[in-house]
Amino acid sequence: MKRSLTEGSVFGNLAYFSLPYLISFFLQTLYGMADLFIIGQFNDTGSTTGVSIGSQAMHLLTVMIVGLAMGSTVLIGKAVGESNREKVSKIIGNTITMMLTLSLVLTAVLLMLCRPIILLLRTPPEAIDETRRYMTVCFLGIPFITAYNIISSIFRGLGDSKTPMYFVAAACAVNIGLDYLFIGALEMGAIGAALGTTLSQTFSVLISLIVIARRRDELGLRKGMLRLEPRLIRQILTIGIPVSAQDVFIQVSFIAITVFANRRGLDDAAAVGIVEKLIGMFFLIPSSMLSAVSVITAQCIGAGRADRVRKTVRYAIFAAVSFGIVSSASMMLFAEPVVSLFTDSLHVALLGGQYMRGYIFDCLFAGIHFCFSGYFCACGRSVVSFIHNCASIVLVRVPVAYFASVLFTDTLFPMGLASTFGSILSVVICAVVYICMNIDMPNKLTKKL
Repeated sequence: MKRSLTEGSVFGNLAYFSLPYLISFFLQTLYGMADLFIIGQFNDTGSTTGVSIGSQAMHLLTVMIVGLAMGSTVLIGKAVGESNREKVSKIIGNTITMMLTLSLVLTAVLLMLCRPIILLLRTPPEAIDETRRYMTVCFLGIPFITAYNIISSIFRGLGDSKTPMYFVAAACAVNIGLDYLFIGALEMGAIGAALGTTLSQTFSVLISLIVIARRRDELGLRKGMLRLEPRLIRQILTIGIPVSAQDVFIQVSFIAITVFANRRGLDDAAAVGIVEKLIGMFFLIPSSMLSAVSVITAQCIGAGRADRVRKTVRYAIFAAVSFGIVSSASMMLFAEPVVSLFTDSLHVALLGGQYMRGYIFDCLFAGIHFCFSGYFCACGRSVVSFIHNCASIVLVRVPVAYFASVLFTDTLFPMGLASTFGSILSVVICAVVYICMNIDMPNKLTKKL
């Protein structure tokens, strides 16, 4: 159901929209972690490493798709704020045609490049076969992953963050059940984890298509809406490409850090892979705030309600920072016990605890620049997010992680700090740009998009 986020309590709208988004992110992270947790119970470190490396590559692809879809989410939100039903329908149709075509091309290309990708990631020899099996099956499921994210972006742009939550809940339940079947009962290893993920996404897409068919009038679906319009495609990509590029760049930096860890040995690779999965749980609030700020401010801009934008950003930052403080404190105390849930190796748990203690502070600072990034996207200036993320990666995150991996061979703590230092630079850049943009904000915002 479409919902206007331009009236009523600003904090109430933020909570209303972000809570289902938060739950969706939690469930997505949960079924991503389920692969790692379950395979760790039934297989050796080689299989665990194969799944962790393969899932990182898949996550890179997913964030690229989600980033592109952000352009549609923002444009739909603005059209809803303008009460322009015809424009909403056209944006939905152009998004579907463009993204599904892209997914088919990606599937073919990545299947051909599977082995070179594995070698590029410096996968430990013991994990190469399992990584290849996992990635091959997941690449075949790219059209379904794309379809799910397209549908979710459409509903969220309409102000409905609850319906995508139900889709991902169904996928999560199916994935966990299939993991125990394929990995545990049938002893299929990494390929079983990949099958569970792919089939659960397929199931989620089928459910979402049924929902769309029943609500086609409400969504404004009609004949001819799938016809591409260059002007709309250009608008979607103007917002989506910088977001996608920055997200891909961020994931590439994480993969680079994984490569640094892989060169140190299997235990270091497994520890970093586990923490990279776990850290997603702590980024739930920042990620949900980014998406909520994007949609709410886009609707407010479309409705000419610039007065509500600054409040939305302020409340979102407060929520993200509060959560970051609590998360950092908890991991200072309980890092090793949490990591040990995913491995039987005491050494891997020790290394993972070191990496987590350095990394966890990133949750606090990233929460701030995530909220700013949502604001920039809604204002049609997603290129600002791209710039600050690229600066933090090139100038801080990757070089610091590399030198830490070389100079501190007995601990992963300094490598974890690399991401934190990068986010601090991003916060500084975002704060400066935000202050500059808020000079004469009402006039500027009403002209954007």
